[in-house]
Amino acid sequence: MLYLYLKAIHIIFIVTWFAGLFYMPRLLIYDVEARQKPEPESSILVNQFRIMQKRLWFGITWPSFVLTMILGPWIVIEAEHIQWTDRWLVIKLGLVAGLVIYHFSLQYIFRQLGKNLLRYTSNQLRLWNEVATLFLVSIVFLVILKSELDMLYGLLGLLALIAVLMLAIRIYKRIRQK
Repeated sequence: MLYLYLKAIHIIFIVTWFAGLFYMPRLLIYDVEARQKPEPESSILVNQFRIMQKRLWFGITWPSFVLTMILGPWIVIEAEHIQWTDRWLVIKLGLVAGLVIYHFSLQYIFRQLGKNLLRYTSNQLRLWNEVATLFLVSIVFLVILKSELDMLYGLLGLLALIAVLMLAIRIYKRIRQK
C-alpha cells in the first residue's frame, strides 16, 4: 500500500515540477522581450517578471524537483515488480537525467538574465521551451507502455504534430502580414 501512496505523491510532484518547467521558459521569453521595450515600460516589466520567476522557480519548481528525485528511487525500492535493471527503467532514468540537465539549463539562463546578460533571443528560448514537452511525452509513453519502441512512436507522433503546427503558424503569419 505504501508503494501506491508514494507513486501518487510522486506523480503530483512530477506534475508541479513540469508546470514550472513549462512556465519558466515563458517567463524568460517575456523577460527578454520586455528588455527590448522603451523605458519606463521595460524596467517595470522586467522587475515584475523577475518577481514571478523567483516565486515560480524557488517556490514551486525547485521543491517539486527535489521531492520528485527523492520519491522516484523510493518507489523502485518499495516496488517488488520493478528492478533497477529493467530495460525500460534504465531508459527512463536516462531521460530523467536529460530532464535534470534541462532543469539546470533553465537555472543557468535565469541567473544570466538576473545579471542582465542576454545570451539568447526570445525565438531561441521559444524553441528551448519545447524540450520539456519532448521529455514528458517520451517518459510517459515509456512508463505506461514499458516499451522503447512505443515511446519512439509517441515521440515521432509528437514531432509530426509540432511540425504541422509550426507550418500552420508560418502560413498564418504570412497571411496576417499581407
